[in-house]
Amino acid sequence: MKLRRGLAKWIGVVAVAVPSFAHSAEQGKPPNIVVILADDMGYGDARCYNEDSKIPTPHLDKLASEGMRFTDAHTPSSVCSPTRYAMLTGRYAWRTELKRQVLWAWDRPLIENGRLTMASMLNQHGYHTACIGKWHLGWEWRTAVGTAMPTSLKIGQSNHKLRVKLAEKVDYTQELGGGPLGAGFDYYFGDDMVNQPPYLWIENQRCLTQPTEPLLKGIREGCSNGPATPGWDQTKVLPRITDRAVQYLRTRGATKDRPFFLYFALTAPHLPVMPGEAYVGKSSYGSYGDFVHHVDAIVGQVDKALAKAGLAENTLVIFTSDNGSFAPRKNGHSPNGALRGKKGSIYEGGHRVPFIVRWPDKIKPGSVNGQLVGVNDLMATVAAIVGHSLPDDAAEDSVNFLPTLLDATKAVRQDLVAHSANGEFALRDGDWKLISNARRKPTQLYHLGNDPAESKNLIAAEKEVVARFAAKLERYHQQGRSVDRKP
Repeated sequence: MKLRRGLAKWIGVVAVAVPSFAHSAEQGKPPNIVVILADDMGYGDARCYNEDSKIPTPHLDKLASEGMRFTDAHTPSSVCSPTRYAMLTGRYAWRTELKRQVLWAWDRPLIENGRLTMASMLNQHGYHTACIGKWHLGWEWRTAVGTAMPTSLKIGQSNHKLRVKLAEKVDYTQELGGGPLGAGFDYYFGDDMVNQPPYLWIENQRCLTQPTEPLLKGIREGCSNGPATPGWDQTKVLPRITDRAVQYLRTRGATKDRPFFLYFALTAPHLPVMPGEAYVGKSSYGSYGDFVHHVDAIVGQVDKALAKAGLAENTLVIFTSDNGSFAPRKNGHSPNGALRGKKGSIYEGGHRVPFIVRWPDKIKPGSVNGQLVGVNDLMATVAAIVGHSLPDDAAEDSVNFLPTLLDATKAVRQDLVAHSANGEFALRDGDWKLISNARRKPTQLYHLGNDPAESKNLIAAEKEVVARFAAKLERYHQQGRSVDRKP
């Protein structure tokens, strides 16, 4: 695939909010909102993004033909947990205790008590809110006396042996704290993480099964071992959360008593790679490609469920990924397209992701949008759709991109910050991209308009640009926000 050259020209000097758009009674019912978040799917996996893809993705291609496909959309981080935090709060996760990597087994909640999230905001506007699938943002695991599991580890500090030892004090019959309900959701069903213990099912704030086996027998490659429900089968996780998501849509269609928000967080194509039997051999790339094909089929199942429930016409559907793919280029397929880098990386392959939005009668079908947007912008955008006035202490890094949804020629962002697994930063500003290390010392500068492959480091030749962008990045850190909503 040839990466589109000549990126769109940007306007303004700082990301600012744009006028809101709210649904009044005269304009009709507020839309239902479905966010499908793939796990580790690359920019070049779907054929609507890469004509040379070796993976059949007919349902994603159909979604793009019925909606808008963004070509310059980014996750705020190139790994899981930080992106999920930013998507639900509109705030960069590096402003929290998590400065690098992700949450690990038995980590406590990353979303702070009292912080406004997309779910709690939509609750204020009469929405029913549900999270189904992978959470990966922490729980308050409790002991037999109901207190939080004692731990000497910081969020994101990896020490699996110590975590397993500390978790011996957890009583899985106790009600959990934190989790999706702690973040404002009305309902949750999932396994938290498919590749980390404890291996069990959770509904709302209760464990439905007990991890009485000290280790998961037959654990798949790419997983940490630990306490498991007897007979736990990792291959059954994705089908079960899909069934539960379809069931949820069926229920909402039967009542139609209130609008809803479904955050459907897939466990694929993340390791362990486990495509369902019906999808094995359907991709010439291999098992990862088959797994992506499975993801595509799930999008089709959600789409079919919306149609059968009579919900499709008034539902805003968003499909994206939490970061780039970990899979290598081989067999004529490049999971991250022509982009440099992969999951965890500060380069484009780590954080530029597929981003498809369908909203019947609002978005022009088959449109392609080259404007710069971030997954962290969902918070401000949804706020604009429902007419919610965001307070100063919420969504500090989220921009309303509704104007560019309605008109692809409108730019909404001048700049955007990305973060790597190792704590590096990148400031995208117009066609330029400055990369710094974890201490925010500039190390690389690329002009993506002329060099989308990030092959020519211009840091020595463009000292004025480097100084200007480094100062802006530092300002965004010091002021605690990158978006100014004041008129």
